[in-house]
Amino acid sequence: MTEAAPHSARPAGLRRQAEALASTLPPLMADARHLAATVQLGEHGRRLSGMGDEFWQYRPAHAGDEARAIDWRRSGRADAQFVREKEWQAAQSVHLWVDDARSMEFTGDPKRQAKADRARLLALALAVLLIRAGERVGLADPIAPPRSGEVQLLRLAQAFTRAAGKADFGAPEARAILPGSRAVFLSDFMGDPDSVEKALGRAADKGVTGILMQVLDPVEEAFPFDGRTIFESMAGTVSHETRKAGDLRDRYLARLAERKDRLATLARQAGWLFTTHHTGDPAQAALLWLYAALRKDG
Repeated sequence: MTEAAPHSARPAGLRRQAEALASTLPPLMADARHLAATVQLGEHGRRLSGMGDEFWQYRPAHAGDEARAIDWRRSGRADAQFVREKEWQAAQSVHLWVDDARSMEFTGDPKRQAKADRARLLALALAVLLIRAGERVGLADPIAPPRSGEVQLLRLAQAFTRAAGKADFGAPEARAILPGSRAVFLSDFMGDPDSVEKALGRAADKGVTGILMQVLDPVEEAFPFDGRTIFESMAGTVSHETRKAGDLRDRYLARLAERKDRLATLARQAGWLFTTHHTGDPAQAALLWLYAALRKDG
């Protein structure tokens, strides 16, 4: 006697679960789908011969080819026999890490998205595009391993809408990334760069390639402060008061440039790509760059 499937595992129950979950996530999911829809993309095929469903090309039959592999209609139009090859469409796994540290809550203008909001939007919109293209997408931690399908998008959206972490700055997570997969890390990378180096080293040891996208607010690039200013971390654990903030501008910009250079070097050494995106710029351009970079890398 077979045991009845749990109610939640039945199609109707699964659909109700998905709909219930989706109802709690309308803003982020809707925005991500809208952003993904604005990016016009071509076919995601890799043009490799294999066991896919899409026709790729005819090739002359070789010794050892099975008779059932020969396309007799095409062969009948020539003096040779031809095999109908199909395109390889093996799904790839992509892991996402979106920094949830308090520093990501910063915005220099109430009318502008906080860094965390922009990073989550880009990550989920990228997941929409990748899953639509047949990829498996998950997180870089064990909470949501790579899967395909609509329910996985809801899992990711739920993970991205969790409360922010308590730390001032985040550290990339790479322990759960599958060997030979790809990854995308989105963060301001304002924390200890040694944590980035450690995560990239762990990923490189697994043959993982990917992208570091540094998300910054325009204020963090321009440092427009002058006169008496109190600088305080988002968690309130670090504070610095100065009467001449303008005198710090050159040193700050030099330190920021050094950090970007180190991140770019770490990425290059690991076989990754590095880029900076500003929350004052359109999200569409950043999404298209991410998708194109992953497609080229894949």
